[in-house]
Amino acid sequence: MSVRRPQPAAPAGRLSFLDRYLAVWIIAAMAAGLGLGRLLPGLGDGLAKVTVIGRLLPGLGDGLAKVTVTGVSLPIALGLLVMMYPVLAKVRYDRLDAVTRDRRLLVPSLVLNWVVGPALMFALAWLFLPDLPEYRTGLIIVGLARCIAMVIIWNDLACGDREAAAVLVGLNAVFQVLAFGVLGWFYLTVLPGRLGLEQTALDVSGWEIARSVLIFLGIPLLAGFFTRCLGEKVRGRTWYEARFLPRIGPFALYGLLFTIVVLFALQGDAITSQPFDVARIALPLLVYFALMWAGSMALGRAVGLDYPKAATLAFTAAGNNFELAIAVAIATFGATSGQALAGVVGPLIEVPVLVGLVHVALAVRHRFPRPRTAADPAAKDTARA
Repeated sequence: MSVRRPQPAAPAGRLSFLDRYLAVWIIAAMAAGLGLGRLLPGLGDGLAKVTVIGRLLPGLGDGLAKVTVTGVSLPIALGLLVMMYPVLAKVRYDRLDAVTRDRRLLVPSLVLNWVVGPALMFALAWLFLPDLPEYRTGLIIVGLARCIAMVIIWNDLACGDREAAAVLVGLNAVFQVLAFGVLGWFYLTVLPGRLGLEQTALDVSGWEIARSVLIFLGIPLLAGFFTRCLGEKVRGRTWYEARFLPRIGPFALYGLLFTIVVLFALQGDAITSQPFDVARIALPLLVYFALMWAGSMALGRAVGLDYPKAATLAFTAAGNNFELAIAVAIATFGATSGQALAGVVGPLIEVPVLVGLVHVALAVRHRFPRPRTAADPAAKDTARA
């Protein structure tokens, strides 16, 4: 008989100390990163040796990046992998076939991610940045890069459906490899030409996109899958879910906080020395995240999804793959370009906004249909408290 997994959606009074004050830790991590980036120039010079992103800022040194992972700094890449592994180790992979049969979830997700999201970012970029072509192009690239990494954390914090998140992220990964280049050509060249707007060329290889997907999704996904298979085979599901998962669970948030510190440390000078530019880039991003998340939650409720699946739909639609967006912008336009800076500002805005939306999601969960009980074979082990 299968054992119900530990409930991630406990009331506030039963949340761990780390979870209960997550917003505080994230704000502290942002502040620490900004402080390190501004107050310790030596740190920036050291990080510049291991990151191509560091070349965006004069204060981080002029040397060519030495150690990167698909154009993303090694510390950030390691933080992302540590962040994703515990969550993917919690996924019940024997339930994925049931999720893939849920068209009410899969079809809206594909439409939101690959039709609505890129179109909305294109419209907002031209609406808010008509006079700043480099930043505008950078935002359009961000809109094309659908999230396959950090969304795993937001979904878990919001008590979304882990199995559904794994399936949707996998679909995004496949479509990203197949459609990113085509959509980039359409939104930067074809559509602007038809509308009489300025055109931009985007030269990105399919292998570069596939490599980003394989590293930032493939590695933690395989690690999580084999950890569950081996753990359950050797010690059983009860031990794995009641003893092992609680031990590795906190490392997801440790990885998140570490990634935030590094991101803000690398970009501290840009944020404080170019506040107006950052604000111009941030405004369309704020509108984008709000519209995509709220619209997706409303759509999920309208088609009859329960809260866990609606939350998963919303967060996978609202998040973006900043690792890929930064790498593409740097490879195509250069590390010191405005396109690259726009890509970097993306996660700096996404992190606090989506953390806030996690709290909004938990506050409105009572407005959704209750998950089907474990007595329903199609929904066994999916019910949340």
